[in-house]
Amino acid sequence: MSSTKTSHVASMKASALEAVQPVDERQGRLAAGQDPAKRQQILEGANRVFSQMGFDAASMNDITREAGVSKGTIYVYFDSKEELFMELCNHYREILFADIYHALESDGDLRDALIEFGTALATVVTSDVVVRAQRVVIGVAERMPSMSRDFYERGPKRGQALMRALIQKHVDAGTLDIEDTELATYQLADLFVSGMFKRRLFGCMNEAPSQEIIRKTVTSGVDVFLKAYKR
Repeated sequence: MSSTKTSHVASMKASALEAVQPVDERQGRLAAGQDPAKRQQILEGANRVFSQMGFDAASMNDITREAGVSKGTIYVYFDSKEELFMELCNHYREILFADIYHALESDGDLRDALIEFGTALATVVTSDVVVRAQRVVIGVAERMPSMSRDFYERGPKRGQALMRALIQKHVDAGTLDIEDTELATYQLADLFVSGMFKRRLFGCMNEAPSQEIIRKTVTSGVDVFLKAYKR
């Protein structure tokens, strides 16, 4: 029998074997890469590697060693280092930012809502994990602008949109007198982290600020904002 014919027969046998295999076995194979515990294991290993080495210096081999998985396994879950990094950012964003936006949906006192939201936001953005992620993204922004844009649009841009919606609601209600709500939103966001975020980002503040400092900064920032724009 020729090699071509032999190969054809083997292919037919493989197809027939797959057809008679139980559906759950075939579904089990299709579910490769869906184990949440293994995915989390890879993400935690990647987080340690990116934190220690930065994005450019890190390799998929470094991550497989740190995560304790094989190279074959890691590529079942992630196609590239870039995809892995963005998934890592999304993973921590969902954990860290999940509960901070509810204050922006409040119908109560505006000052209280802004202080509550600003305190929660400043606590997250000055945390070690977020500061490290920001440093990595800044480091690759020129070479990989699409990755840095994606990071911004999935994170800071979303928060800005929700803040702007609250501000616009109070402008429409006559509580605030603001001509450019987009600019005012950026101003408020900067006031929330005034004197903290940049110092953290550039390594001039090694530890995350205390809740006392954060609340004092946010409260002062909100009062400055309202003094400028409240009717």
